[in-house]
Amino acid sequence: MAWAPDGGQAGSTLQALRELGSGPRGLTEDEAEHRLVRHGGNVLPDRRPEGRLRRFGRGLRDPFTAVLLCLGLVSAVLASWGTACVITVLVAVSCALRTAGEHRADRAAAALRELIATTATVRRRPAPDAPPVHRELPVDELVPGDVVLLGPGDLVPADLRLLRATGLTVHEAALTGESGPVAKRVPELAAGDPAGDHEHLCLQGSSVVSGTATGVVVATGAGTRLSGALPGARAGAWERRTSPFDRSVNGIAWTLVRFMLLTAPLVLLASALLRGRGMETLPFAVAVAVGLTPEMLPVVVTAALARGAAALARGGEVIVRRLPALHDLGAVDVLCVDKTGTLTQDRPVLDRAVDGHGTDDPDVLHWAAVNALWTLQLAELPVPDALDEAVLDAAGDTVVDAAEEYEGVAALPCAPGRPLSTAVVRRAGDPRFALAGTHLLVVKGAPEEVLERCALDAPERERLLRHAGELAADGLRVLAVARAERPARGRPYGPADERGLDFTGFVALRDAVAPTAAEALSVLADRGVEVKVLTGDHPGTAARVCRELGLPPGEVITGERLDGLSDEELAPLAARTTVFARCAPEHKARVVRALRAGGRTTGFLGDGVNDLAALREADVGVCPRDGVDVARETADVVLASKDLTALDRAVLAGRSSTGNISAYLRITLSSNFGNVIAMLVAGLLLPFLPMLPAQVLVQNLCFDAAQLALAFDRPADGVLRRPARLRPRDLLRFVTAFGVLNAAADVATFAVLTLSHGGAEEAFHAGWFTENLLTQAMVMLLLRSGRRGVPGALRLATAALAVVGLLLPLSPLGPLLSMTGLPAVSYALLAGVLVVYGAGLAVARRRYEGAAR
Repeated sequence: MAWAPDGGQAGSTLQALRELGSGPRGLTEDEAEHRLVRHGGNVLPDRRPEGRLRRFGRGLRDPFTAVLLCLGLVSAVLASWGTACVITVLVAVSCALRTAGEHRADRAAAALRELIATTATVRRRPAPDAPPVHRELPVDELVPGDVVLLGPGDLVPADLRLLRATGLTVHEAALTGESGPVAKRVPELAAGDPAGDHEHLCLQGSSVVSGTATGVVVATGAGTRLSGALPGARAGAWERRTSPFDRSVNGIAWTLVRFMLLTAPLVLLASALLRGRGMETLPFAVAVAVGLTPEMLPVVVTAALARGAAALARGGEVIVRRLPALHDLGAVDVLCVDKTGTLTQDRPVLDRAVDGHGTDDPDVLHWAAVNALWTLQLAELPVPDALDEAVLDAAGDTVVDAAEEYEGVAALPCAPGRPLSTAVVRRAGDPRFALAGTHLLVVKGAPEEVLERCALDAPERERLLRHAGELAADGLRVLAVARAERPARGRPYGPADERGLDFTGFVALRDAVAPTAAEALSVLADRGVEVKVLTGDHPGTAARVCRELGLPPGEVITGERLDGLSDEELAPLAARTTVFARCAPEHKARVVRALRAGGRTTGFLGDGVNDLAALREADVGVCPRDGVDVARETADVVLASKDLTALDRAVLAGRSSTGNISAYLRITLSSNFGNVIAMLVAGLLLPFLPMLPAQVLVQNLCFDAAQLALAFDRPADGVLRRPARLRPRDLLRFVTAFGVLNAAADVATFAVLTLSHGGAEEAFHAGWFTENLLTQAMVMLLLRSGRRGVPGALRLATAALAVVGLLLPLSPLGPLLSMTGLPAVSYALLAGVLVVYGAGLAVARRRYEGAAR
């Protein structure tokens, strides 16, 4: 088909119909059926959700999971079936939790498909010679060439070229970012002339504000602009980049892999050189490697993120479609938003009403209200004009007085190509304003149009235009008001009567800010999140809104200026700029990309097709529920509304989850690192293995099970006040410092056990096993991220860990694990080691946190 879905088709309306094989009377039913088979249904191409098995398999690519699988395979080869079974269970639980969480998120997101129209009024013919009839059809049965009728409130069901339009305006912010209704018309062009500015197209996903129209379908399904005709917008067209969460976890994972690859050979070499042991030490070396690995990390990560995502979903405010995105949201330190609908309510309010010299004048608002009142009542507009409603709201009770004082005679409303309205009134009960008397014309509209119709000399008109321009530069929407008396008459009024007017004044309106926006911006700033505004609006309008909300706009950068900058020049500019105005979709994407290149973790809140590129470029893409379908499919997080307050709660949930994951890593890695050092020292000093492989694995299993409770901790306020990231370097510094402290406690334990019972092997194993579990329970309580009371799950887990450490060697299972009970003096000495170790932990943590601040 020669038709270009983006509106590039040249030629007249009749030529377009011929290209589509259609006509003003519509298609026949038979032809429509053939086209439906050929083109397919008018449905957006769904991105097929991954099956559960595929999701499960994708979870196996996690670095820690892959390492565990390798260790499990080595354990199976060495016939260490207990180790192999434990590892298999850990991997299965982690992948199952992750699969279930992401599957629930996809199901919830799929339930949000509410934008696309369900039915459309179509003109078709039952037979070639039959007259056309109007039918209400499901939109998925529309085909190219169908003739569709539109009215106020209708959602455009496919991409249409207009055949006829009467006062048609549509709202297409979801597609273009334009906040106000856009006028549409049938181009009056000779054949072969291009139709400019796409005024003759209505695109799927837009909605009719006023007027009526008939259009021919030019694209359906995957061919529409809404389906993702913009570059890269089709689902699956762009590969998802590595997220901040992936980068952090991968960095930690590969650092630990290097330690593991070094530790196992080191254990074997030390045992062989100093103690003459051979390959019989290999199972112990594997157990040491397993002990260094945070086996429960995939499970704890998934549990923490799934818990946070489930809490947000239960409130109906936020749906996290990709679990790691919750961590990334907590790590965001710069958030890019549009102005319309996010910072403002997408409705105007009165700012001031002034005379020609800039002095406040209530008469100007009075006459503007008279015009708005009778225009709305007499013009019978299908949808009230937002500017008229704002004027009437500002006028308040005086509107009632105006209704009683004047009687409406006629109205000439705004229309495409006519940016002004006129109300014709007469004074109620005044015989001078009877049919043989006088009518009053009250005109309101664009300053240049109204002033052109006023009886003014050229210098005065230029002065007033400059004043209107100054108001507009301050971010205000300016309307001029003028009046004129005319002899009353019975024939209709027309544009020719709008001449020789007396100028009254200017009405200036501004965007109404969202009621929660100022508070939300302040809270985000306190949490270390910098907000940047990327909008297609006028620079003055965007700057004014920011000032009202307490967000200093600084120098406003326009899209035109961005076009002249290279990516290297844009990066520092994007970092220091707060407001970008007159932005096209590619400008938004470039700004987001520049911020990410500068090392910032970037979120983007967008809801339209024009936001798709930026949503993909951001570390976290956020879309409100009423965004277009492809934007919701692209986003990582879906909000119930464009409310920054809900987004702040999602940021807190992400930081809380990340804080718990970070606490788990600090606790388990410092304990494991300390134990590995102690094992190496003991292996060099003792004539026997400091702990048998089975004992190492049972100890790890108990500790790992207890640490699941860390996913339910409540992080301290300090964790929530700043972006939370998993930083490998910070983590390694912490692990090194506290691991050495843990190893010192273990070496002290070795000395106590040797002195108290002569270093008997089974008693030594039992004593170190008990001390290890008790110190690990203490570490969980002292190094956790929370500071607001210990949750019940954590208290229960640490208590259970301590009980197992004390009683397992004394139970019937003790001899099976080659452990025996200790004399009372040993327990007393171990208690002393624990008290000193706990005090050392508390002091070390205070110093570490003080240095971090």
